[in-house]
Amino acid sequence: MRLSSARARVRGVRSLSPDAIAELASESLDRRNPGLSAQRGWSRVQRLTVVCVGLVLFIGFAVVPLATATVLVALVTAAHAAVLWHRVVLFTGSLRSVEMESVSDAEARGFPRRNLPVYTVLVPVYREPTMVGRVLEEIDRINYPRNRLEVLLLVEDDDEETFEALVDLDLPPYVMPVGIAVREPRTKPKACNVGLMWARGSLVTTYDAEDRPDPLQLRRAAVAFSRLPPHVACLQARLAYHNADQNLLTRWFTNEYDVWFRFWLPGLVRAGHPIPLGGTSNHIRRKVLERIGAWDPYNVTEDADLGVRLARAGFGVRVLDSVTLEEANSDVVNWVKQRSRWYKGYLQTLLVHTRDPRRLVDELGPRGTAGFLLFVGGTPLLALLNPVLWTLSLLYLLSGSSQLAAIFPSPLYHLEMLVWLGGLTGSVYCSVLAARECGRASLARSLLLLPAYWVLMSAAAVKAAVQMVTAPSFWEKTVHGLDHAGPADPR
Repeated sequence: MRLSSARARVRGVRSLSPDAIAELASESLDRRNPGLSAQRGWSRVQRLTVVCVGLVLFIGFAVVPLATATVLVALVTAAHAAVLWHRVVLFTGSLRSVEMESVSDAEARGFPRRNLPVYTVLVPVYREPTMVGRVLEEIDRINYPRNRLEVLLLVEDDDEETFEALVDLDLPPYVMPVGIAVREPRTKPKACNVGLMWARGSLVTTYDAEDRPDPLQLRRAAVAFSRLPPHVACLQARLAYHNADQNLLTRWFTNEYDVWFRFWLPGLVRAGHPIPLGGTSNHIRRKVLERIGAWDPYNVTEDADLGVRLARAGFGVRVLDSVTLEEANSDVVNWVKQRSRWYKGYLQTLLVHTRDPRRLVDELGPRGTAGFLLFVGGTPLLALLNPVLWTLSLLYLLSGSSQLAAIFPSPLYHLEMLVWLGGLTGSVYCSVLAARECGRASLARSLLLLPAYWVLMSAAAVKAAVQMVTAPSFWEKTVHGLDHAGPADPR
């Protein structure tokens, strides 16, 4: 879209009331494609499937309880093994060949200014009076022509503390606060949809309040897009943490992100599977974003859902070799709140995209569908199932109960122990290897205690499952600014 037409569209937005803009932002995806919005609940097929499975289990436990329990444990074990094997394949594939788009510093700086597109940066902030100044300082470090840069600060209308903080700041001309009318759902993706209506840029990205992006990231993305085919609609920059050594939790969290963005996401690119995007630093062609209905305001991990919808629409995602530093959550309670929201969003995404299984397979293909189920579906389900399997296995090992022995025939028990111990050993090994590959050898000792981190994951997954029923679109806010780090780490 040319700049003149973009300006005309923005003028059209300005003619609408804030409430009308918020309503459009909340309903745009559901109006465009009702089947792919988390605003709707279970489909008829899903409800029928749940009822049928429930009846089979009820009858099975009433008539042949031990045999039913054995079959159920066998199915769970098989699913557990499949998810772990899929991740090992992704990890080892990335060790052999990393699928990333790399743009050198010289290429980024040397790209002609006249060829750089207008870039819109969306910065949703909610009750972040102490962080908004910091993120603007980081954005001011970005190396991009100011006449081609647009930064939209997305602030809820009732967020007086953040607005008051903005009054005290000397905002440059390329930064514009955008008020978001108070309307449900009060989520980050709805705010981003409002920002998209104001955006002039042909490329759009989002940064969170605590982000420290690579100063050349926008240039790298623009150069990469200029040489990639049009069907590649999104570049996901790598995310990492600047406060890795703050405490044990931040060490675990940092290593998990290194595995995720250095190995698993490039592995998904290599395998041709849908890419669940990160919550920040995903650079997207605006035309494509508008075409697929932008972000889902009712999905609390709008990033993962967006990556799957891009794949279903036939668009590609690549990983950009550029790092955005974030703040690793250092407080256990705050971490569980954040992780439960992520797991709930993955469950929402699984629910949304399996409403019409035939259409899903038609759009993603059998391999893409399997990759989606194993990665997006497997992430929260693995965390939910782990404590059940651990408890049953340990009870059988320690008690020798005849009933548990009937549920765990010897071959099944040994298979489950193999999956459990193999998953434990393999996960620790991959984590240590990732720490070495990413230059974070200091994290290796803390990774020997990873099973304790998995317990926290399971607690978050249980909370997510409960909230899927009680408050599916509730946004569990993460508190930022708990780090004690100094200046940004070298990139």
